[in-house]
Amino acid sequence: MNFSYYMNDWLYGANGYYANFKAIGKGGDFYTAVSASAFFGASIANYLLSLIGEDDSKKSGYLVEIGAHQGYLICDMIQWIYSIAPDVLKTMKFAIVEKHEHIKKAQAEYINSRFGGEVEVLYFSSIEELICDYAFVVSNEIFDAFPCELLKDGKIATVNEHQISWLDAPQNTLEWAKLHHLNQGEIAIGYEEFAKEFDRIKKCDFISFDYGEEYVRNDFSIRVYEEHQVFPLFDEKLKLSKSYQNSDITYDVNFTHVTSAFSGAGFTRLHYETQARALVRFGIIDMLGDFAKQTTQATYIREADKIKTLLSPTMMGDRFKIIHLQK
Repeated sequence: MNFSYYMNDWLYGANGYYANFKAIGKGGDFYTAVSASAFFGASIANYLLSLIGEDDSKKSGYLVEIGAHQGYLICDMIQWIYSIAPDVLKTMKFAIVEKHEHIKKAQAEYINSRFGGEVEVLYFSSIEELICDYAFVVSNEIFDAFPCELLKDGKIATVNEHQISWLDAPQNTLEWAKLHHLNQGEIAIGYEEFAKEFDRIKKCDFISFDYGEEYVRNDFSIRVYEEHQVFPLFDEKLKLSKSYQNSDITYDVNFTHVTSAFSGAGFTRLHYETQARALVRFGIIDMLGDFAKQTTQATYIREADKIKTLLSPTMMGDRFKIIHLQK
């Protein structure tokens, strides 16, 4: 089978990695910005409020998270809106895009533990189910979880019994690679179809965080995460039969491909920048300063240290990027 089918089954099959509820953070395979600090979600919500300040009609739209895992991010955003602009909490609708019922149940339990019955969060199995005039959609590390093909010297990877071999690539793959100046590396599958799923949202701000670059590296970045250890896919120490469906598999995002896919669906790219630059623009430094006035010195120092993880160039600050697409 082509590698993209293998990766899709690895992540999303009946026993796939994401079909089962995996821990994120110290007890899981990897960290995310969401697990690092609640100020990550709060700063995104702060940016949403600034957009509402520019266009008051947006306060009657939807706040949607795609790939919400436990539900921490959307809850952190709702909490900030409640603290700063409770009137918006009364007019805005909240939703999660999630197709797995057992994950929906876990999310609902967590949301209830945060807000009781005070906040209603709706569920959609796909973003194409959402029909509305406006939605602010956010995702964290979603594009790196799309299946991909592996291209090398005009050949694509195939997998048989967890062993990789190479066959001549089809002509359409070679044409795509030539157009994007790719000789070797990953070709994400599904960006174009995903972008079209936003069709029934009339106006949309889509904010997504992920790791990757705007240029083509012409090298493989695909890797497996196991208990905070990283193994390149072609590492001799990695046993695919053992890692398959039990560990996370991911690769660097080609943001030019993301931009192209969404441009074809009527979106314009407003911003592409490092996570550190975006969060500072969203107001995270000022938010931390206000927090310092309301808490103890020890609590402030602990939170500031967490935010350092989000902003430091040697940690998540430069490695992760944000793309803001709008229609």
